[in-house]
Amino acid sequence: MFSSDLHLTHDAIPVERIRYDEKGLVPAIIQDYLDGTILMMAWMNQQSLQKTLETGETWFWSRSRQELWHKGATSGHIQKVKTIRYDCDSDAILVGVDQIGDIACHTGERSCFHKVDGSIVPPPGDTLSQLFAVICDRRDHPQEDSYTCKLFAGGDNKILKKIGEESAEVVMACKDDDADGIASEVADLLYHTLVALAHHKVDLKAVYQKLQQRRK
Repeated sequence: MFSSDLHLTHDAIPVERIRYDEKGLVPAIIQDYLDGTILMMAWMNQQSLQKTLETGETWFWSRSRQELWHKGATSGHIQKVKTIRYDCDSDAILVGVDQIGDIACHTGERSCFHKVDGSIVPPPGDTLSQLFAVICDRRDHPQEDSYTCKLFAGGDNKILKKIGEESAEVVMACKDDDADGIASEVADLLYHTLVALAHHKVDLKAVYQKLQQRRK
């Protein structure tokens, strides 16, 4: 379990206490710091971890080339480090990043983990991000029988009317102290709010960024 938070301050991170393997390496799992999507896995040694901490961008050790490599140095898809954690055995690292360009894989996909049974599928993030991706797909590729597409066709008038109705239903469920009803109505409200975001082409990650800023 990834339990210990390595804040990005040089003195606070026990680089020398990480349990590297017999080749001096430790697996580093790279994750989108906002929606939790697993972007890639690579290897670090003590030197690359040190450079990651010093620069605030990910550096890894190439086992094939036997050299350090700076993620995105060629493509421009660098990773801005937001958090680093190590697991309870100190033998694996979890790095939360802001992926520039939203592409981590050399194939051009967002995540290296993008294949299921040979097919390319979007990597799973949190539930809201997955739902938002489906909503955006409905916006860009309309389907005749889709309720979401009917909302888009109705524009702001239809979408905002539904948000108003769902907000009132959340209020009523709370007034009734109905736990299941509250969860259901909030789910409806979140869905319709995501439709409004997609309609105005506001990325859900922009909302996450606002929440992160306010959290600090």
